[in-house]
Amino acid sequence: MYMFLGVSIIADRFMASIEVITSQEKKVTITKPNGETTVTTVRVWNETVSNLTLMALGSSAPEILLSVIEVCGHNFDAGELGPGTIVGSAAFNMFVIIGLCVWVIPDGESRKIKHLRVYFITAFWSVFAYIWLYLILAVISPGIVEVWEAIVTLLYFPVCVILAWIADRRLLFYKYMHKRYRADKRHGIVVEMEGDLAPKAIDVIMDGKLSDGSAAAGNSSSVTVSVQTGNELDQNTDEVVRILKELKEKHPDKDLDKLIEMANYSALVHQKKSRAFYRVQATRMMIGAGNILRKHAAEHRRRSEAQDAEKAMCSHICFESAQYQCTENCGILILGVILDGGTGLNTFYVDYCTENGSANAGADYEFTEGTLVFEPGETRKEIKVGILDDDIFEEDEHFFVRLQKLRLQEGGNEETENPPRGKLVEPLVATVTILDDDHAGIFTFGQPVLRVSESTGTLTVTVVRNSGSRGTVAVPYHTEDGSAKAEVDYEETRGELEFTNEQTSQAIQVRIINVEEYEKQENFFIVLDDPKWLKRGISGECNPTPEEEEARRISEMGKPILGEHTRLEVIIEESCEFKNTVDKLLKDTNLAVVLGTHSWREQFIEAVTVSAGDGDEEGEEQRVPNCFDYFMHILCIFWKILFACVPPTEYWNGWACFIVSIGVIGLLTAVIGDLASHFGCTVGLRDSVTAVVFVALGTSVPDTFASKVAATQDQYADASVGNVTGSNAVNVFLGIGVAWSVAAVYWEVKGKTFQVDPGSLAFSVTLFTIFAFLCMGVLMLRRRPSIGGELGGPRIPRVLTSLLFFFLWFLYILFSSLEAYCHIQGF
Repeated sequence: MYMFLGVSIIADRFMASIEVITSQEKKVTITKPNGETTVTTVRVWNETVSNLTLMALGSSAPEILLSVIEVCGHNFDAGELGPGTIVGSAAFNMFVIIGLCVWVIPDGESRKIKHLRVYFITAFWSVFAYIWLYLILAVISPGIVEVWEAIVTLLYFPVCVILAWIADRRLLFYKYMHKRYRADKRHGIVVEMEGDLAPKAIDVIMDGKLSDGSAAAGNSSSVTVSVQTGNELDQNTDEVVRILKELKEKHPDKDLDKLIEMANYSALVHQKKSRAFYRVQATRMMIGAGNILRKHAAEHRRRSEAQDAEKAMCSHICFESAQYQCTENCGILILGVILDGGTGLNTFYVDYCTENGSANAGADYEFTEGTLVFEPGETRKEIKVGILDDDIFEEDEHFFVRLQKLRLQEGGNEETENPPRGKLVEPLVATVTILDDDHAGIFTFGQPVLRVSESTGTLTVTVVRNSGSRGTVAVPYHTEDGSAKAEVDYEETRGELEFTNEQTSQAIQVRIINVEEYEKQENFFIVLDDPKWLKRGISGECNPTPEEEEARRISEMGKPILGEHTRLEVIIEESCEFKNTVDKLLKDTNLAVVLGTHSWREQFIEAVTVSAGDGDEEGEEQRVPNCFDYFMHILCIFWKILFACVPPTEYWNGWACFIVSIGVIGLLTAVIGDLASHFGCTVGLRDSVTAVVFVALGTSVPDTFASKVAATQDQYADASVGNVTGSNAVNVFLGIGVAWSVAAVYWEVKGKTFQVDPGSLAFSVTLFTIFAFLCMGVLMLRRRPSIGGELGGPRIPRVLTSLLFFFLWFLYILFSSLEAYCHIQGF
């Protein structure tokens, strides 16, 4: 059992690497018919494919490797331990794990399988795999496994994966030849259209390719990606949004940072989780490593508290703003420097100096340097820089002002105390833009696109005047409909902005109508028309002086024009701040980040730290470890420290951890195989009985705990029931397919046949197949409205179902053991 414990712990690392690998994302470009492009993020791995490949490999690696190592380690002769473990593990998964999942659902609740198409495919293959095993052992070529039989067994694995993927994509239920993507008008996310033959105006191009395969003009690059349907794609986002909205309504007096902290753990608990997560969670709680979610939430809270504590003791000094603007003739520019936090008892000295950009000291501004002194209690200081004027047309220019060398005494060294009493924070450098005032100006919006909340009320848009500010200029403007309609989503607005002499900005106001539509994404446009010169900023006397004549000549050379952004797209959507908050929460609650590790130091600290195990999932507070947690931690400390040497999941996007972990699992499995054989000899058990009872039980314990947690926490039964069937099929196709393919080819090369005694294995397979049909029939009957789903339901049907499944497993063990000792007739 101690070896099984070691395999469970290294499988923890293995599954964490799989979670990191399968959570990789990529960006794809969506081109609308009008030529506009947007970029969205999609998962590289399809969920069904990852569950049947990497996830199934992770949970079934010991059984698969045991079968392969047994054959290769016994001169390529067939053994009983590997195949017996695979069949015994399948029986335990099908009867005990599902029976337990039915039992643990709280009274009055039920869980249904959501993706029935995928479940039917994997359920079919999980039964067919063992029927096929019986056919090649006892019917097609009794006692002999031919090369083609072994290879076909192995090839069933990709066929199973492809068919499950087809079912997941609904290609068996719709006309799959015409499959397109569109940007949903309401939600602004990628959704999939199926079965429509006639193209519609809302069709889009993905990465330069139309849905029918024709290339989009002007874009030859193409990337094939798997894009989930809109509901699946945004499921976690919707859950985070719901939690945040509930917390905002419940605690309207709390600031956003506190709400994020409160929402962090709740979002982790309620979001959809992968099979890898449940496996890792179950293992870590079992070995005293603690509840992953509670530890992550506690760490997040500690980081937040540490930042607040640091700011209470350490003063932060920076510029008020990172950007400043002034005209050439302003004379003096004032920049503010602020001190925030700290005890207010220290005196700080900080140096500053100007640095050239496109503007040069002595020609465009006066070089300035000096030292600011913050006495105790002072929180703001000013830096004054002289600006030099000229009558030369030139582009707007900029220079920099930098803060440096913070210290606690005049002439002393920079602050090096630990912890520091003060530090410089961003922005350390202020960028000053000198606007040329010798031109009437270039009028433009600051950006081409502006996103606003529909709850904004009155939207204020700034029109800036660059490269000059001479004279009085009128700039006409008007609004134009996009998907947003005037008087429905916003109020139509038109008029003129009047810029007086040396005025560099003006504002347009548009009222946004709040129709309380969440995830809204409608757009309209604000358009600037050609500017008109009203007054040129010079005297209009008949007999101007030479200076006035020169000013008039310069003025005529700089007529007002429109700049780069004359058409501003305004996108009305939910609050940008709220969406940024959701994005931050999604990043903080990314399960790949929660499960993964970033350094060996982190892994070793985690290995020697004991944490509380199972408890109330909904509670935020982390419990104190109990005696059992300490006992399991001490028992597993050797394995924990040893496997902390495995590369962190941060390296190679998880692949380094994946490769090393599977190698270590292989080594441990080889040892387990020998120990199991010796154990059987010691107590007088045959290998077939040892495999079916003890080895299968040992390899399946982590999956049992994982499925229990998944059954109680998930809204659906897919993670606990659907994954059992997929794992059972993968065990045969990979575990037996790889091992027997290698052995069959080896003996074929030597001119001999690969002999496999059907005996106990064929009997076990037949027995399992019969019971599996009964099990799946019962599960389908439980979907009736009177029960409500495969798991849970009314107390009496729930208890009876669980007892039936446990009894089937007992009968399977009993009959397999009796046949192994020839008390009943086998094959």
